[in-house]
Amino acid sequence: MIGQTWPSEMSEFRDPKTGRRIRQLTRQGNNYHLYFTENSFDINRNEIIFYSDRASGADKVPHEYPLYNLFRMDLNTGEMIQLTDEAQPVHATKTPDSELIVYGVGNLVKKLDTRTGESTVIYEEKGNYGVGMASIAANRRYVGFARNERVTVPRGPNYTGFKESYYAIKDARITLAYLDGSGAFDAFKDTHWLGHFQFSPDDPTIGTFCHEGPWNLVTQRIWILDFAAREAKPCYRQAEWDSIGHEFWTQDGYIFFDDRGPGHDGTITSDRTQAVVKEVGINQNEMVPFVGLADRYGNLVKKIDMPYYCNHYHANPDNTVLVGDDVDDLVLIDISGEVASLRVLCSHGTSWHTQTSHCHPTWSWDGSRILYASDRGGRVNLYMVEL
Repeated sequence: MIGQTWPSEMSEFRDPKTGRRIRQLTRQGNNYHLYFTENSFDINRNEIIFYSDRASGADKVPHEYPLYNLFRMDLNTGEMIQLTDEAQPVHATKTPDSELIVYGVGNLVKKLDTRTGESTVIYEEKGNYGVGMASIAANRRYVGFARNERVTVPRGPNYTGFKESYYAIKDARITLAYLDGSGAFDAFKDTHWLGHFQFSPDDPTIGTFCHEGPWNLVTQRIWILDFAAREAKPCYRQAEWDSIGHEFWTQDGYIFFDDRGPGHDGTITSDRTQAVVKEVGINQNEMVPFVGLADRYGNLVKKIDMPYYCNHYHANPDNTVLVGDDVDDLVLIDISGEVASLRVLCSHGTSWHTQTSHCHPTWSWDGSRILYASDRGGRVNLYMVEL
C-alpha cells in the first residue's frame, strides 16, 4: 500500500576479511538498489530509493520473480516508506534529487512526482516491443528508452537467453516520451538488440546506448546519439580484440567503459564462470584489459590498464577511484596515477545467480559511501560502506 511504512532493519557487522564496518540496511524479503547507472542515492537528502518485494505478501527466492515495488529509505533512521503499489514488477530511474521517478510496469511507462505522490502514464506500448529502463533528460522535459521487438528465447538466471536474444532481435528503437504525457516518437531505429540508454548528465540533446549481447560478439558496443542532428556515431571505435561494456556517464560528463579483451562475454554466473564463453577463465586474457574515459564526441581521453577482473565498476565524483565487484570481494582501485592500484574493501558474499544479486556497487553523489546488493543468506539485501 502506498504510504505504508516499515521500521528500521539496520544492523552493523565487521567484514571478516578486512575488518571494515558494514551496515546492512534491509532484512525482510528481497531488496536491491537502482541500477548503478541510475544511482539510488538522493543528492540532497540522506535517503535512497530502492526496490523491495516486502509488500507482495509472497515469500519468494530471487530467481522466482518476486513482485518488486519502489520504496524510500531514510538513512538516518532506517525507516522505509512504500512509493508504488503495482501488480507487476517495476524498473525505474530518477532525477538525482529523487523528486521525479520514471518507472516501467507492464506495457506502461509512468512518472511519479514524489513531492505530491501523483503518478501519471506518459507512454503506453501498443506494439510487439519490450520497453527498457528509461533515462531522464537533464532539462526534465522528456525521457528516453530502448524498445526491442519481443522474441521467443529461454529466460532465467545466470544470463539464460543472453546469446539467443543477441541473434534473435532485429528490430529495435530508441524512443523519446515527453514527461508531460503529450506524446512520444522514435528517434532512432536499428537492427540490433539495444540497451543501456542513458542521457548525458548535463546535455539533454546527447545520449548513449549500446548494442547489447555477449561482449565478445558485439563489434561496436557504445554509440552516441545526437538528438539534434539525428545522428548515431560510435564511441571509442572497437578493434578486433576489444570486448567492451558496462558503460556509464560520470558526474562530469565523460563516458566510462570497461574493455576486457578477447574471449570475454561480460558475464559471471553462480558457477564463477562466464555464461557464453565458458572455456575462458575469468582472470585470463590475451591482452591487458583497461578502462577508459571518452568525451561526448567519442574520443578517448584517458586509458588505464586494469590487470584485475571486476564485473562492474563505478567511479567516485572526480574519477580518481573506482569501486569494483570482483568474484568474491568489493575492491577500491586508485586510477589517479599512471598505474592502477587495488585494495580490498570487503567481501560481498553474493552468489551471482540473478541480476538482482549482482553487487552493482554505487558511489554516493559526494563519494563518502558505497551501496551494494548481495544475496548472502539466500535473499537479496542492501549493504552500505562508509569511507
